[in-house]
Amino acid sequence: MPAEAWIGSIESGIIFALMALGVYLTFRILDVPDLTVDGSFTTGGALAATMIAAGYNPLISTAAALVAGGIAGLITGLLHTKGKINALLAGILSMIALYSINLRIMGKANVPLLGEETLFSQITAFFSGGFGIMLTMAVFVLAVKLITDWFLHTEIGLALRATGDNERMIRSFSTNTDSTKIIGLSLSNALVALSGALMAQYQGFSDVNMGIGMIVIGLASVIIGETLFGHSTIFRATLAVVLGAIVYRVIIAIALRVEWLEASDMKLITAVIVVIALTWPKLWGAWKEKRARAALQQQSSQDNTAVRGDHHA
Repeated sequence: MPAEAWIGSIESGIIFALMALGVYLTFRILDVPDLTVDGSFTTGGALAATMIAAGYNPLISTAAALVAGGIAGLITGLLHTKGKINALLAGILSMIALYSINLRIMGKANVPLLGEETLFSQITAFFSGGFGIMLTMAVFVLAVKLITDWFLHTEIGLALRATGDNERMIRSFSTNTDSTKIIGLSLSNALVALSGALMAQYQGFSDVNMGIGMIVIGLASVIIGETLFGHSTIFRATLAVVLGAIVYRVIIAIALRVEWLEASDMKLITAVIVVIALTWPKLWGAWKEKRARAALQQQSSQDNTAVRGDHHA
């Protein structure tokens, strides 16, 4: 694979890591399957691209996308907690509504950013080398990861983690679990929208369909990261999510280099990767357990043989 393809895969993986961190907050911390992600990712891209095309500063446009994603998560949280709608259904309803809202924001299905000043054009102009975007985004994502770690160790963050672990128990301590869920969903979708805003600027356009399948990509990043790098602590788990997003993009890039695979097969490849990541740890664990049991039986058999030998002697 050419060096440009490696660099491109790693750069897009780093940008997707923000989205994966958002998915981690809902999927692992809150234990809520949030499908709002497919809509809020596009919302971030749509709002940032539209504002940049209208002449707004790229930084302000990106910040506005972050806030819009937070509002989308807030609405999903209110539907689930106050409207008593199942979390999965609340996410689906928000996702469907956001499709129309995103079209309203852009005014059309696609907003190009060719010739517009974006965060990435500014980074490219500042750095003369070819690794400016990668290094800048790596530092930024690492900072977001550390802020997320810090937040999850604050009083609100601990309540968030406890809500996902055992909602009934934490409610018995007079903690308002509705508030923790709303906060978690808002933060998650804010990160997802931020990722969408950066991806739109990175690829040079925003499309109304750019968010389709993002929840699967986010889950794949989380599962691959946890499988390869572990998740014994919050620091290690969030780092694994970031690295998982990068590994996922590299795997996709390598898979698409296979001659008989086409770009349209990307969703199928994603599904296969997720299935492998989900089943491999269990199959590997079962194989190791079976091997350990066989070794134990063999050792026991050898000990019995030795005892009989001593007895006959």
